Amino acid sequence: MCGIIGYLGNRNAYPILIDGLKKLEYRGYDSSGIAVFCNNGYKICKTKGKVSELEKKIFYQKKNMIGTSGIGHTRWATHGVPDNINAHPHVSNSHKLIIIHNGIIENFHAIKIILLKNGFHFKSETDTEVLVNLIEYIQTEHQCSLEEAVRISLNEVIGAYSIAIVERSNPNTMIVAKLGSPIALGIGSNEKEFFIASDPIPFLNYTKNVIYLKDGEMAIIKKNEKLDLRSIVNNHKISPVIEQLQINLKEIEKGHYKYFMLKEIYEQPKTILDTLRGRLLNQNGGIICIDGIELNKKIFTYAKHITIIACGTSWHASLIGEYLLEKLTRIPVEVEYASEFIYRDPIIEKRDIVIVISQSGETADTLSALKLAKQRGSFVFGICNVVGSSIARNVDDGVYTHAGPEIGVASTKSFTAQITILVLLALTIGKYRSTIDKHLYHNLCEELGNITEKVFCTLKIDRYLKEISKKYCNVKNFLYLGRGINFPVALEGALKLKEISYIHAEGYPAAEMKHGPIALIDEKMPVVIIATKNIHYEKIIGNIQEIKARKGRIIAIINEEDLQIQMLADHIIKVPKTSEEISPLINIIPLQLLAYQIACIRGKNVDQPRNLAKSVTVE
Repeated sequence: MCGIIGYLGNRNAYPILIDGLKKLEYRGYDSSGIAVFCNNGYKICKTKGKVSELEKKIFYQKKNMIGTSGIGHTRWATHGVPDNINAHPHVSNSHKLIIIHNGIIENFHAIKIILLKNGFHFKSETDTEVLVNLIEYIQTEHQCSLEEAVRISLNEVIGAYSIAIVERSNPNTMIVAKLGSPIALGIGSNEKEFFIASDPIPFLNYTKNVIYLKDGEMAIIKKNEKLDLRSIVNNHKISPVIEQLQINLKEIEKGHYKYFMLKEIYEQPKTILDTLRGRLLNQNGGIICIDGIELNKKIFTYAKHITIIACGTSWHASLIGEYLLEKLTRIPVEVEYASEFIYRDPIIEKRDIVIVISQSGETADTLSALKLAKQRGSFVFGICNVVGSSIARNVDDGVYTHAGPEIGVASTKSFTAQITILVLLALTIGKYRSTIDKHLYHNLCEELGNITEKVFCTLKIDRYLKEISKKYCNVKNFLYLGRGINFPVALEGALKLKEISYIHAEGYPAAEMKHGPIALIDEKMPVVIIATKNIHYEKIIGNIQEIKARKGRIIAIINEEDLQIQMLADHIIKVPKTSEEISPLINIIPLQLLAYQIACIRGKNVDQPRNLAKSVTVE
């Protein structure tokens, strides 16, 4: 979950590193640090807080950060509180080795005891300082090179990591290694200049040639020499595969928006269209083509059971997928939290399909669940956004959402892109299995073809939502209610509010309100209810009446022509009407905007909410 940056070449490293840290700050921002190397040694600076604090500290301390190699880090705290001491980089006892690390070394305590017995001492509470001293200990005991000491040490540790380590006496060599935590190598001019980062975004200005390290791989990088890629287990040489990045620089810039989150909310008409492009080939003729489904047509046609595994926002999208798949394909579906799935003994059979969903493709719990499913012989299908990610490389087949880079920690456009894929998936499998009514199939294809225009129209309510937000920005609790396929939308709306405004919010099925949550309702409790017209409409009106009877404040999302609920609610948010099956694509938009506006009024950093990181790469 931390952010790693490194450079080795002929340019001045500091500007590249500090700019890279700013681009990686969405991954971790409890503290940050930087080390720049030259022939006379190294300069290091680290501090609690944001990268801007690091820049100030370097400026006021007048540190001369000049050198052509260096490493930097933004931290999301696991071991030890966020402070100057626990910030990376970490230095070994002799000050010979300097390291940055993302991940968790699970057996660090046992290793630390051994090192303490051998005279090592520790300043920080981190597992990373234990790792760098283990490498130093191995190097001294075995009288070996740094790369050999790293390889031996990593075969002794248990956990997940991506690391970059440099030896003070040899600043023109850097060792990079990976297991369970992402790391990308940017290959510069003549394949002899190197950029290192947790994801490629920080080095897009310099190169679009990238190598994604795989688990168990170690790269030995030397200035003006070609990359040496090896196996950590047996030191066998590996031929690197260089890929070409397709990301546009404008996609990772805020433009005229104050926050990335707002930009990404407003990008949703485009991202949904990009997700449909090349898949919904003819909305009127009902032609859908998804290569990952076409190539495995028999598996999906004769599937007996589907398990969808995800975390956070992707889990909410999975719940919508459950409604869609069961209704349109008549295949039993279960949705599992990845973090719970791996710690029990799930029943998975060989003919079962497991769908894993992750924006980043690097979510640690989801990756572990994926590996367990494959061990049990299931067919594993992936839905993720990041090309070349760990999930994309490890599934049997899958599909990319094409949502583009999502920088805001609170997911928005990835959610609607995932739902779009799940609609296409359900329609395609339903057609294969002849379980979907032809009229419904063609109607949904037509609605999908028109959905981007309706999402665009929905975004126009932002100004009205500002006024509602002002009325409720200081409340302590919110309740979100939905029925059927829109119950997960209520969950996602509540999550967005919690994530970025720090107001407690709960999502519930509307019918469950009377089984507990109704006790909370009074004149101080705002209740957001998704009340667009569907088969549950009359029931929803009943729920609204129950809230009104207890003086609750009702914020209702309704269709434009609805007059009945308009007379009951305190505030109404009108959205275009669409088919119930794809209504979450529209109904989530006002909930995203409501959370955003409330957080802004409360003065919160919307893109970097406290305690959260974009990509959860530790279990």
